[in-house]
Amino acid sequence: MLSKNQIKLISSLQQKKYRFANQLFFAEGVKVIQELVKSNFELEHLYTTKEDFKEIAPNKITLISENELNKISALSTPNTCLAVFKIPSESKINESGLILALDSIRDPGNLGTILRLCDWFGIQQLICSKETVDIYNPKVVQATMGSITRVNVNYVDLVSFLEKTKLPVFGTFMDSDNIYKAALPQEGIIVMGNEANGISESIEKLVTKRITIPRFGELQITESLNVATATAIILSEFRRKG
Repeated sequence: MLSKNQIKLISSLQQKKYRFANQLFFAEGVKVIQELVKSNFELEHLYTTKEDFKEIAPNKITLISENELNKISALSTPNTCLAVFKIPSESKINESGLILALDSIRDPGNLGTILRLCDWFGIQQLICSKETVDIYNPKVVQATMGSITRVNVNYVDLVSFLEKTKLPVFGTFMDSDNIYKAALPQEGIIVMGNEANGISESIEKLVTKRITIPRFGELQITESLNVATATAIILSEFRRKG
C-alpha cells in the first residue's frame, strides 16, 4: 500500500527541480525497469501490481493496486510497474570517436528516440546543451526503452565545449554540402539543432563542416525533417562510410 508521502514524492519527480532536489527519477514498464536494474543504476524502490522481478530483494518491492499505480504514473495508460532510481553522477566525457551533440532539443520524445539511435549506431557519447530537455524526464526515460543505460550523457555549456574541442564539428543545415557526397570521418562531433530554430548562431560559428540531407521531392517545399528522423539518416550515413 502506498502512503500519502510516497505518492507525493513520486508525483513530484515528474518535475525537474524535484528530481534534482531528491536526486531521484522514475521509470515505468517491465522492459525499461529490467534494463535499468541490470545496469549500474541504483534502484531505490519498485512499485508493481504483479509479483514479477524475482531478482529484486523483497524489501525493495511494494505490491500496489492498479488504482494506486494510476496515482503515481506519468502515463495516460499506466503499465504494471513503476520504479524509482537514484540519479547517478555524470561520468567523464569520452572525447573520441563519433560524438552527438544536441543544441536545445526540447521534445522528450525526440530526446528519447535520439538516445536509442545513439545506442543502435554505437555512439557512446551524447552531449546536451543545458537548454536541452532533462534526460531523466519520465517521457524521455520511457522513450529510450532502456538505451539510457548504454549511452554516456553529459550536460554542458555547448559553446564552451565546442570552442575547446580538437575534433571536427559537423553542423546540419538546410542548404549545405550533400551528406551523400561528403567525406565523413569516424571521429568528430555531429551537432543537431532545436526542433523549431535549428542550430543557434553561437553554435553555428563553431561548425567546421556544414552538411545537409537533400530533398528529393519534386516540389522541394518541405520545410524540414523531424530532428530524430534527421539524426537517424545522418548517423546511418556516417556509419555506412566508416
